[in-house]
Amino acid sequence: MGRYVARRLLLTIPVLLGASFLIFAMVYALPGDPIRALGGDRPLSPAVVAELRERFNLNDPLYVQYWEYLKNLFQGDLGTDFRGRPVFDTIERALPVTVKLALTAVVFEILIGLVAGVLAGIRRNSFFDNVVLVSTTLIVSIPILVLAFFAQLLFGLKLGWFPIAGTNEGLYSYLLPGLVLASGSLAYVARLTRTSLAENLRADYVRTARAKGLPKRTVIVRHTLRNSLIPVVTFIGADIGALLGGAIVTETVFNLPGIGREVFNAIRSQEGAVVVGIVTLMVFFFIFFNLVVDVLYAVLDPRIRYD
Repeated sequence: MGRYVARRLLLTIPVLLGASFLIFAMVYALPGDPIRALGGDRPLSPAVVAELRERFNLNDPLYVQYWEYLKNLFQGDLGTDFRGRPVFDTIERALPVTVKLALTAVVFEILIGLVAGVLAGIRRNSFFDNVVLVSTTLIVSIPILVLAFFAQLLFGLKLGWFPIAGTNEGLYSYLLPGLVLASGSLAYVARLTRTSLAENLRADYVRTARAKGLPKRTVIVRHTLRNSLIPVVTFIGADIGALLGGAIVTETVFNLPGIGREVFNAIRSQEGAVVVGIVTLMVFFFIFFNLVVDVLYAVLDPRIRYD
């Protein structure tokens, strides 16, 4: 297991380099001049534009700009935006907000999705099973933007149960946006759990456990559920990385100053250093959580070994 983890960590280096270069190249290919856009309605003088382009190496070819970025990165410097603000400070300010939002969403995803999936899988073709299938299909079919505005209107404005914007209420501020962000994922978790559990309940080893006279709870929890969780854990592990990097709509609707909104603003203003730094960090999180999922496979299923 230790060698496997070490190999995966070593493979992370070329993946991060490749991802950062692709992101850097896509930002480089965007049309427009980000320096001229800094002035807004009052254009900058040609001398100032020339000085800023020279300071940020915008006159150099792509490979030269990327090499300069890598040299600074290896020294622990993620660069600065065009207004002189360090990218590290932007990440340090916005990342905790997105982490809290993503963790809240994962908790809802696990609690609601897993419980609903287990109950539906045990009681297949029952009324509760049909309710889960219909409700999850409905949730998945509604765009998250619509769900976000509907949740704000109903639970925030009409009922007054939750704050609808900002982080002034502490962790309580993340409950409603976390539930909205988790809505699609918890629907997939519920359906995955239901399908996997129902399939494993028909397996030979489950019939054998029942024939031995084991209690129903023991058969489900100790034998069936562990194997049924493997595809669910795969989905949740990949989804954590997606939640950390893809909460743009939720953070914008609920006015949360997180990573997603910073990326959106950076893309609009062509802040290449900000986009590359944040997205590369998201790629690292995605790789890390996929590694955690691979390790959990061996915990859930003793037959899996990494030699």
